[in-house]
Order: sequence, then C-alpha cells, then structure tokens
Amino acid sequence: MIAPSSRLLWVTGTLVVPLSTLAGAVPERAPLALGLMGLIIVVVVLDALRSVSLFHGLRLQPSGVLRLARGRPGDLVASLHNESGRGHSLRIGLPLPQAIESQQIDIHCRVAPGISKLTWTVTIKSRGRYLIPTIPLESLSSWGFWNVRGTLEFGAEIRGYPDLFRDRDAVAAIFLNRGGLGAHAQRQIGKGRDFEKLREYISGDSMEDVHWKATAKRGRPVTKVFQIERTQEVYVILDASRLSGRTPRRTAGECSDERFLDLGVRSALLLGVAAERQGDHFGLITFSDRVKTFVRASSGVAHFGACRDALYTLEPERVSPDYEELATFLKHRLRRRALLVFLTSLDDPVIAESFVRGADLLRLQHLLIVGMIQPDGIQPMFRNVAVESVTDLYGELAGHLRAQSLRELEMVLRRRGVGFALTATARFTTDLIRQYLAVKQRQVL
Repeated sequence: MIAPSSRLLWVTGTLVVPLSTLAGAVPERAPLALGLMGLIIVVVVLDALRSVSLFHGLRLQPSGVLRLARGRPGDLVASLHNESGRGHSLRIGLPLPQAIESQQIDIHCRVAPGISKLTWTVTIKSRGRYLIPTIPLESLSSWGFWNVRGTLEFGAEIRGYPDLFRDRDAVAAIFLNRGGLGAHAQRQIGKGRDFEKLREYISGDSMEDVHWKATAKRGRPVTKVFQIERTQEVYVILDASRLSGRTPRRTAGECSDERFLDLGVRSALLLGVAAERQGDHFGLITFSDRVKTFVRASSGVAHFGACRDALYTLEPERVSPDYEELATFLKHRLRRRALLVFLTSLDDPVIAESFVRGADLLRLQHLLIVGMIQPDGIQPMFRNVAVESVTDLYGELAGHLRAQSLRELEMVLRRRGVGFALTATARFTTDLIRQYLAVKQRQVL
C-alpha cells in the first residue's frame, strides 16, 4: 500500500499546479508545460513501481515467549533481519491487544544490512495469552514521493501471569516457617504418623505402639517407631464456574479490578510456593461443570511453571459447578491420602447442597478444607452504620439471612470433618496459608 508523501504534495503545489495554470493561460507555452508535467508524472509513477519490492528481504523474529506479571513492565525484544543489501529508514508500529499497554506507539529507526534489535516496553493489565501476528511498517520510497506501507509476519506471544509480589509483605513472615530448618522453624506437634521401623521394646514405650504380630513371631516385645511426615500431597481445587466471575467491592484507595477467580489463581500459586518450602508436593485441579485441568502433585521449578501455565488462561464459565462429578474424578485419580483445598463459593444454597454430597464421597479418604471469599453484603445485622432508609434495612436483613445460612453450612461441614473459612478479600491468601501450616503443625493429614 502506498500513500502520497509530503514531498509529492509539495511538488504538486509548487510545480504541477503552476504549470497547468500556465498551459491554460498562455497557449503557446502549453506544449512545454504539458511536457514538464508529463515528466513529473513519469518520475512519480516510476518511484511508485520501484516501491513495490521495498520491503523484500526484511524479516522480523521475536526473541521468544514474553512472560510478564500483571501490572509489571517488561521488554518485548525482536530481531529485524535485513537481507536486501541496502539500508532502510523505517517507522515500525506495534499493534497491541487492549489488555497490553505501551508508551512506545511506534519506533523510527535506520535499519542497516544485517540484524538489528528492536525493543518495546510493555505492561500487561490482565492475565492471559496474547498474540501479535503481524507488525506494520512504513517507509519513504526511493525518491521520496510515496509513503510505502506494509506488514511483516511477527508471531510474538505474550503471557500474562498473576502478580505474586502483591502479597509479598503479608506472607513474608509465613514463608520463613520452613519445615525443619531455619531461624523460624515450623514446630511439629506429636510423635509423627509415618511408620519408620521396628525395634526392641524399651521400658516406658506405650502399649499402643507394640507390634503384636512381630511380638508373637519373635517371642519378645517389639515396638513400632514413627517419624514426622516430611512429604505430603496438597491439592488446590479451583472453582471456575459462574460465581467465580464476581468482583468484590472496592475499598477506599483501592483500584483493583480482580475477580474472585483472579484472587483464587494468585492464592493457589502462593500456596504452592508455601507447600514446596515446607517439603510437600503441590498439585492443581480446576473445574466448573467438569474437570478442566489436573496437574498431579510434585515439586520443583518445572512443576511450578506447569501449574502457572495451567492457570494463566483460566476464565470463568457461565455454568454451575458439579461437585459430585469432581468427587468421582478425585476418588479414581488420588489413591494416596491428601489435603484438598477447595477455593470456591458456597453462598448459593443449591451449590452448597451439591458440595456437601460431593464432600461425603471424599472426607473418609482425604482431608478437606474450603476457602471462600466473603461476598459483598453478607454480614450480621447492625454492623453497617450507613443504613439510611427502609430499602437499606431490607438489604441488611437479606445479608444477615445469607450469613446465617453460611454459618449453618459451616456447622454441617465441621460435623463431617471438613474445614470451612469465610475470609475477607484482603486476608484471603494469608489466611489460606495459615490454615495449611496449622494442618501441617498438628499432623492432621
């Protein structure tokens, strides 16, 4: 694509227009004027024809997949290969998706033969996977009469991950509680539950630790020795159904637009970091009306990257969660006893009833904890001093009834041995990690 340049407009205004006026006003000068106009037109057309292959030999290649944390800037780097053998003065644009921002709308550069490096500083506003298939270019033609525009294949990929540094100050002290070493070691209560070995009975050993079959076989008392559990499996089960798409009410001075699901994704990854620092294996499951992702529990940098890649494109679906199908899936996949941390919303009575049925299928084999973000308006009456009308009073009454329903659900779950925590948005991540450390300390698992 070509468009007239400022030089062509200047030539038209200063030469073509006066020559056409001269040809009309002075007939004897018309042949000369028309000849000069024809020469100018031929030169301009030749310049346009030569510009057809102006971008031949140019090739743009990204440096690789760019991974960015939400709200933190990074550099998008590309290599421009000029194999045409001549230099170019280029204006290079960057067509970014709406979720990505950059102060550099375009780059003006002189590209010499060979390889040139291009850099854009970009900031991603929401997690997800974004592609930039092509890059627009603009350059002057050889004689400067045309602005030549085209595109180059780019194929850049930008991945937006949750910003795990937002809760760094809140959870920094928690992360110092390492499983067995360090200045703030996590104290273990009890003697342990994992069988280690058999040994001869020593005076003072508890009778419940005597291994009676080995005692009968050897003819003398034999005692079982246990050790503290060092490696356990922790699974975060993240709900991506319709209720996870809600956005909590913003507090004064807060500009976050995170949804419940976004906060759950960030909390799940931070819990994975905490589990690895405690020596446990961390796994991940996402679901809505079906199981969407299953990452078996493990540890290490590569495993954390796999969990992060499984979450960064997760979006809410307009469906209700199916806990019974999820429970059936877990019973077939998880043979070893594990800690299952559900990040979900149970303020809908129908959904809560479905969760209780699903929990009954799992609670005898696994330890279950439910972490729920407190929705707006769910609180006991007389806590909101801003009630000014009868309509506000009825709204507070509805919130009180919903809060009472959640308290009843909590009692139902606790009778089944399922932990339930209704937490404010600001404390959700830290409270979740504290619950995990409490389970670890008490050796409930």
